[in-house]
Amino acid sequence: MKKMSKWKYTAVLALCGVALVGCKQAPTGQRQAEYAGLTITTGDYTLTDTYSATIRGRQDIDIYPQVSGTIAELRVKEGETVRKGQTLFIIDQVPYKAALRTAEANVKAAEAAVATAQLTYDSKKQLFAKDVISEFDLSTAHNNLLSAQAQLAQTEAQLVNAQNNLSYTVVKAPSDGMVGTLPYRVGALVSASLPQPLTTVSDNSQMYVYFSLTENQLLNLTREYGSIDNTLKNMPAVQLRLNDGTIYSQPGRVESISGVIDPSTGSVQLRAVFPNSDRLLHSGGVGNVLIPRELKNQIIVPQSATFETQDKVFVYKIVDGVAKSAMIDVLSSSNGREYVVTSGLTPGETILAEGVGLMREGTPVKIKGAQPAPAQPAAAADTTQTEKEE
Repeated sequence: MKKMSKWKYTAVLALCGVALVGCKQAPTGQRQAEYAGLTITTGDYTLTDTYSATIRGRQDIDIYPQVSGTIAELRVKEGETVRKGQTLFIIDQVPYKAALRTAEANVKAAEAAVATAQLTYDSKKQLFAKDVISEFDLSTAHNNLLSAQAQLAQTEAQLVNAQNNLSYTVVKAPSDGMVGTLPYRVGALVSASLPQPLTTVSDNSQMYVYFSLTENQLLNLTREYGSIDNTLKNMPAVQLRLNDGTIYSQPGRVESISGVIDPSTGSVQLRAVFPNSDRLLHSGGVGNVLIPRELKNQIIVPQSATFETQDKVFVYKIVDGVAKSAMIDVLSSSNGREYVVTSGLTPGETILAEGVGLMREGTPVKIKGAQPAPAQPAAAADTTQTEKEE
């Protein structure tokens, strides 16, 4: 009896162990995973359009000499800021000073010739009045006076030309700006036919930033504002993203739109002007013009809540606790973080806001923070209990 009891006890333990193992391996029902959701609403949104741009000085003036000669003095350095009228170069002045002295002497000689001819003519007039000389002699004296006066005018013109040539030996800055490269140094022979300028003075107190719009974009702007003039008046202030990715501290404004569409590119050029008081912008640089665009009553979704398949954009709508994919249409331009949805979503719908890349169609989803669903009717509850019992 004792052995039998021990055997029965062991059998009971074995059966219980099998039962426990069987309970752990039994499949469990699929549960709803919790995810963050986003309820669709509408609101105002500022979209920033980005355009590649080139930066130029307000005016970049190439400096060429107006007379020939060797450079005697170099008064500036590359990159130096200069003022209008400041001396940049001095070309050898010796031959031009000599030419000026010669012109001055010629003027004095011509003035003396005029004075002599005037005296002769006055004397002839008196003699002619007394019938001492003929009218021919008087006319000859008058013509000699006119010839002397013409010679004086010619020498005076040569004097002005000599003075100008001497002044051209001092090459001055035509405007405020910054000096560019200096390919010619002291002793170099220069002339007006140089293959490249002595230097370039860039007026960078204000900078011109050039960018382009497509023909369709220009048409949309013109339709929105009514005309090119109204477009310029109503366009918002623009920003400039520099080549290192930073945003320039001072805003600019679009001040001109070209009236000619480039047939090779189908685009039209615009010019924005930016102040450059701190001289941070340099002529020849590149960047991006950022133009804000105000959109009213738009549906905005984060790009992290979307996924793409064959260039189509999709979201997962939460319908009756289940994730269902839905294609949406979005504006082609975006800020890289959000999409402006033009169709496919309506206010009040809920979409999945996280885990989109791992989600599968038809997966049960519970939205974090959502209120629990109302209790089911008694009949349904009974049915569920009956199914469990079965």
